[in-house]
Amino acid sequence: MTLAIEVSGLEKSFGEVQALRGIDFTVEQGTVLGLLGPNGSGKTTIVRILATLLKSDAGTAKVGGIDVSSSPDQVRTMIGLTGQYAAVDEYLTGRENLQLFGQLFHLSKKQAAQRADELLARFGLSDAGDRGIKGYSGGMRRRLDLAASLIGRPSVLFLDEPTTGLDPRSRLGMWEVIDSLVAQGTTVLLTTQYLEEADQLASRSVVLDHGTVIAQGTSDELKSQVGGDRVEVVVETPSQLSQAKGVLASIASGEININETEHRVIVPTSGGSRAVVEVVRLLDDAQIAIADIALRRPTLDDVFLSLTGRSAEDEPSVTPPSKQRSRRGARA
Repeated sequence: MTLAIEVSGLEKSFGEVQALRGIDFTVEQGTVLGLLGPNGSGKTTIVRILATLLKSDAGTAKVGGIDVSSSPDQVRTMIGLTGQYAAVDEYLTGRENLQLFGQLFHLSKKQAAQRADELLARFGLSDAGDRGIKGYSGGMRRRLDLAASLIGRPSVLFLDEPTTGLDPRSRLGMWEVIDSLVAQGTTVLLTTQYLEEADQLASRSVVLDHGTVIAQGTSDELKSQVGGDRVEVVVETPSQLSQAKGVLASIASGEININETEHRVIVPTSGGSRAVVEVVRLLDDAQIAIADIALRRPTLDDVFLSLTGRSAEDEPSVTPPSKQRSRRGARA
């Protein structure tokens, strides 16, 4: 196993606010690690330290085996960074932006122009390449920003909430781009508040809250903490709720709950979609009419709620100083 990122005992404070309280995790080469948590949980602080934009107070952080504190210049040759806001110049065209970043990476004018053409084509922006950025949609700007972070062909890419503010279609497009990068061997560290995003993209996830790691593992491992799948049945006759609970006890993997207000029976199960078929059969045999039925799989939001008692979208009680807008952590 080759590690692309190693973080151990990482600490960082801003005045009286302790943003990171001893963070530990690793990322295997060629995989995606999701950093999950609400605003103020420490996600962006971790990214800025790994991208050599910020020094930690304690602990170590390595990218490609290189310490980010002692050898920042070496680290910058390996990484790309896309922040929460598009870091492109609105007074330039898309092509001019990419050429500028190419020259900041010490490419010749010819090399920078060739690389700009490659990336515009790759991100579906060739037709818009000579248009001013002010005329770009939010999704186009984010794609251009990601393209700029790839100018130097980084082996490790930091994506700090890359789909913030995008519509669902643009978000899906960004997911496809990230998938393609990982398929080509790029290691990605992805911070997000969209838990379905980590579920879709990440091989493993680290869940943060108030600067500490409260859980980590694959999506399935995290979801197993909230009890697995459950079948939810709405019965047509409320008086049959208790009867339905008794009938379904034989296939439940845990305690069955009843929501009398919604006429709903919630059955924990390990049978997946097969359990739905079994529920229908049992209730039909007992002559209990079904108004609605669904298999509900736990989400990472359920995981966060079970670990912290609140949604990942809720604001934390203590928020570190506002995050500074930055360009990418490369030779820019």
